[in-house]
Amino acid sequence: MFPTKKVQTLIGSTIQVEMKGDKHTLQGKLESADEYLNLHLMDTYEVVDGVKSRSLGSVILRGNNIIMLSPVGE
Repeated sequence: MFPTKKVQTLIGSTIQVEMKGDKHTLQGKLESADEYLNLHLMDTYEVVDGVKSRSLGSVILRGNNIIMLSPVGE
């Protein structure tokens, strides 16, 4: 299965995304994704040391800045 197809199956669920740079980790509900893996997350939080630290609300992430994403078991 192609990565974009796998990500499309996660729409509507909560995911955790690790970003390039200072190893930022974000968690939120995946609203949409495109063929470049640009993501739109709602109810997004910044996660520091496994703890939700800051609410960011609606966030759009550029696909080339994403290192890893994974579904969060609720």
